[in-house]
Amino acid sequence: MGSITVHEFTTVDGVVDVPTWSFPYGFPEDLAGAIGAITAGATGILLGRTTYEMFAPAWSTRTVEDDPGAPFFNDSPKFVVASQPPAVEWAHTTVLEGYDVERLRALREEHDLYVSGSATLVRALLADGLVDQLHLFSYPVAVGTGIRLFPEGAPQTPLTLLSATALSNGVAHLVYGPA
Repeated sequence: MGSITVHEFTTVDGVVDVPTWSFPYGFPEDLAGAIGAITAGATGILLGRTTYEMFAPAWSTRTVEDDPGAPFFNDSPKFVVASQPPAVEWAHTTVLEGYDVERLRALREEHDLYVSGSATLVRALLADGLVDQLHLFSYPVAVGTGIRLFPEGAPQTPLTLLSATALSNGVAHLVYGPA
């Protein structure tokens, strides 16, 4: 049996939108190590269409010399949940037409899937009980507006704290599992 592990950069007020607000905090070794540990066991990448369309041009041209994570992102099978085809292509990609919980359950049985960003997809995965671990990298900044993982009016989502680690740049790495 596989798993679905989610990684999100978030502000203290819950914004997970394009994380340009994270830039002032850098990307220290302990943050890179934490993300590397998350991706190390993954056998596939699951993304929503919008995140895929941001990742594809950013990662597809990177090499291991540019970023040690490049082989994982470029060589792993990628699965994109999209109601309309993505506007860009990236090697080793399969487009899943629309959100189909049974198809995702089957995919989860076959793979240890890594999800980054993809807030709409992650909300649905959480609601359907498909997320095994939710890694929130909470940055010490509030931005006031933007896409939130748990927007106002969303259903209650109980979780269990599995670990909490303070990183060198002031970011809290919070790991949650199902309640």
